[in-house]
Amino acid sequence: MTVTPWLVWFILALVFLVGEIFTAGFFIFWFGVGAAAAGVLALCGVAGVWQWTAFIVVSIACLLTSKRFARKVTSDQPPGIGADRNIGKCGTVTEAIDNEKNCGAVRIEQDLWRALSESGAAIAEGTRVRVSRIEGTHLIVSPVEQEP
Repeated sequence: MTVTPWLVWFILALVFLVGEIFTAGFFIFWFGVGAAAAGVLALCGVAGVWQWTAFIVVSIACLLTSKRFARKVTSDQPPGIGADRNIGKCGTVTEAIDNEKNCGAVRIEQDLWRALSESGAAIAEGTRVRVSRIEGTHLIVSPVEQEP
């Protein structure tokens, strides 16, 4: 039994499309689209080099286009959701903050968070601080001179 090139391309396209189901993200799908395009060219009797060219060009074009589209429709987490809701809020140091020892805690409303100093300087327990940003699971804080 002779395997024709178009059949190989369509089987490859099917493998990519099914493989997409079992992976996170939206990456392998576009190689399936490229393989299907090459399969159509093979059905039309186009030479193998053009089939490979179509596979590569279509796959990359679809991948780049989908990345650009994904950037437009997805955005960073809006402020006020998750841990980001604490940015700009004031709290009280409940455990002295020492970046060198990677220790310190801050209470913001009812929540207790691990914290680090923005400047790197130690911050004593009981000091009022403001959250400037979040890195991983730590709030990055600075002492507050005067409560607004």
